[in-house]
Amino acid sequence: MYKTRFWLLTLSLLSYGYAATVSAEGKPLKVCSAEDEMPYSNKAGEGFENKLALLLGKALERKVEFVSWTDPRYFVRDSLDKGLCDVVLGTDTGDPRLLTTKPYYRSGYVFISRESDALDLKNWDSEALRKKVQRIAFVPGTPAEVMMRAIGRYNDMFNYSQELVGFKSRRNQYIKYESSKLVSEVSSGHAEVAVLWAPSAARYVKSSTTPLVMTMIPDDNVRADGQKVGFHYSTSMGVRKNDQALLQSLNKVIDDQQDEITELLEEEGIPLLDEPEK
Repeated sequence: MYKTRFWLLTLSLLSYGYAATVSAEGKPLKVCSAEDEMPYSNKAGEGFENKLALLLGKALERKVEFVSWTDPRYFVRDSLDKGLCDVVLGTDTGDPRLLTTKPYYRSGYVFISRESDALDLKNWDSEALRKKVQRIAFVPGTPAEVMMRAIGRYNDMFNYSQELVGFKSRRNQYIKYESSKLVSEVSSGHAEVAVLWAPSAARYVKSSTTPLVMTMIPDDNVRADGQKVGFHYSTSMGVRKNDQALLQSLNKVIDDQQDEITELLEEEGIPLLDEPEK
C-alpha cells in the first residue's frame, strides 16, 4: 500500500502519565501512542484519535494507558510486538504486521484548493493540474507522488517538495511533512493545490480563515504502466497476531459504537466513504 504511516499509520494518544480511568477493575488497555502526530494525537490529547481511544476505553470498561512512540517506522516491532502496548488505532485494514479489526471508517485522498480560485479539479486529468497551477503540495511516497509522475509534474515540483521540509536528506531518518503546513501553503496562496490524505487535512481545512475546498479524488487512477493507483482506504484497529480475544472485543465495540465513532469523525470534518461491496 502507498499509504505511508507517518501520516497513514496514525495512532492515538498521549503519554507522560496521562490516562483515562473508566473502571478501576480489569487489566489496563495499553494504546500505542504517537507523541506528536497531529491531527491524530499528541501529548496534550488534542487529536481526534485521542478522543477515539477514550471512547474505546469507556466501552470496554478498562483503564487506558498510553505508550508513546516518536518514529512510525518501528513502533510495531519495538512497542506492540514486544508487549509494551496492546492496540494500534488508525492502521490500514489488512496490515500484514497485525491482526486488524473490521474497518471503522473509510476515506480517501483529496485535492485542496482555494474556493475563490474555482479550480475544476475532478481527477488527475484536470487541466489545472497538468498545465495551469504553478505549485502542488504533496507528500512523497504516497499515491500523489505516483500520479504526479504520471501526469508529468513531479520534476516540476521536486525543489518545492524539498522546500516544504527544509531540504532535509531522507536517508536513514524520518522526515515528516506536516499536513497543517501543506494546507497553509494553499490558504496563504503560496501553492494553488495540495494533495493529502483527508483525515490528516480536514481539521486545518475546516479552521482556515481562507475558504478552502476539499475534492475527493476518484479511486480509478492508473499510473504510466497501466497499474491501478488506489486513493481510497479503509481504516482499522490493530493488535498482535496472537491476540484474538482483544480483536473480538474491539470488533464488538465497533459494531456497538459505530454511530458514536462516525459522529466523532464527522465533527473533525473528515469526508467518509462507504465500504466497497465484497
